[in-house]
Order: sequence, then structure tokens, then C-alpha cells
Amino acid sequence: MNRLLSIAALSCMLSINALAQTTHQNTGWLFLMNSTKINEKWGAHLDLQLRSSDNWKDVRNLLIRPGVTYFIDKQNDVTLGYLFTQTYSQAMGVKNTLTENRIWQQYIHKHKISSVNISHRFRLEQRFIERANNDDLFAQRARYFLRALIPLQKKEDAFDKGPFAALQNELFFNIQGKSGLNGHVFDQNRAYLAAGYRFSKKMDVEAGYMNQAVKGAVGNTNNNIVQLAVYTRF
Repeated sequence: MNRLLSIAALSCMLSINALAQTTHQNTGWLFLMNSTKINEKWGAHLDLQLRSSDNWKDVRNLLIRPGVTYFIDKQNDVTLGYLFTQTYSQAMGVKNTLTENRIWQQYIHKHKISSVNISHRFRLEQRFIERANNDDLFAQRARYFLRALIPLQKKEDAFDKGPFAALQNELFFNIQGKSGLNGHVFDQNRAYLAAGYRFSKKMDVEAGYMNQAVKGAVGNTNNNIVQLAVYTRF
């Protein structure tokens, strides 16, 4: 657990040091995620997200991310998926919509430290990005995600119901096409702390605060996010 906290703290420090001439924003994210096990080896993934613009004025982003999962064993799985996302903006009364399509692959390893459930996720994305004033861009990005789910009631058996806390951090790196993005390998960092309740093996609901530190080409963004997340498992 101490190692987990050290990694999260180091990640936050790296993102803070990367920020200069920073724009601050306040947004809200709604995150819905379902994983369905079809049989012992195969499953389906789907997550949907809605993200607001600054100060919760309107919807800025819609994300739809389906995927097919192969379960190597109880602790390891891989997923191949597709993402459709649109970014909505408005300037001088003119509405604009930009679309990004992605192909993504991920590997997840799960384990426990005492009663704490730990997840490591490694994701690679191939991004086909529509841009308003330039040619469309192809880029690749790598992501590393670390999450700890901490039951708040001591139980000797599996954690099937009750309150919990969640601590997570995710780092993003541009590995191809960075010159058309922010010009840097480092893209962004997302640090998150939440409280939630597990209603059963099939459903969790949580609410928390996320700090998104984004490295820009000219200026940087520090986004304060209130997130509501619902996880379902069938």
C-alpha cells in the first residue's frame, strides 16, 4: 500500500512540475462501465462517458468505447476495442463538432494486498483525429492506470457488499504523432480519489474528485473534475 501511494504521489508531482502558464477549469464527468462475461474465456466491454465544458455549462465530450475481452485467468485479461468520441465547442455563436476514432488494446493485471484490490491497466491507442484548421492526424498513445479499491468494512471473505474508497492514477504518453499534438511525450496525468458503495457482485456506484493535468503545445490545463461512476458486471 505504501508503494501504491508513493507511485501516485510521484505521478502527481510529475504532472504538477509539467504545468506552466496553466488554465484552470471545473467540469463534471459521468462514467458508465459494464463488463459482461459470455463464458469462461470471453467477455464484452462497454463504457460510456459524458463530460461537461468548463463550469458545467454544457456537454463537451461524448465517448462510446466497446471492446471484446479474453480472460487469460482470474488475474489477467486482454481487450481489443474501438472508441468513438466527439468534442463539441461553440465560438461566436457557431457550433463545431470534431470526431475522433480509436482502436485500442489493453492488458489488465489484478491482485490483492491484504484486503485492498489492486488493478494495473496498460493501454495502447491508435487515434484518428479530426482537426478544424489542419489535416486529420494519426497518433498513438500509451496509458498506464493504477487503481486501489479499499473496503471500509473488514471481512474475511470476498468483498461482495459495502462501502469502499478508491484511489487511482493514470499517466498518458504520446508515442507517435506528438508534433501534431503538444510536441511532448508527456500528454497528461489523472489523479482520482472517490468514495463508493458496492451493492452486490454486479454493481458499484462511486463519486469522487479527479485532477486532470494536461500538457499543451502553448499553455497547459489543470482540470478539477467531479465524477459520478457506475460499474456493472454481468
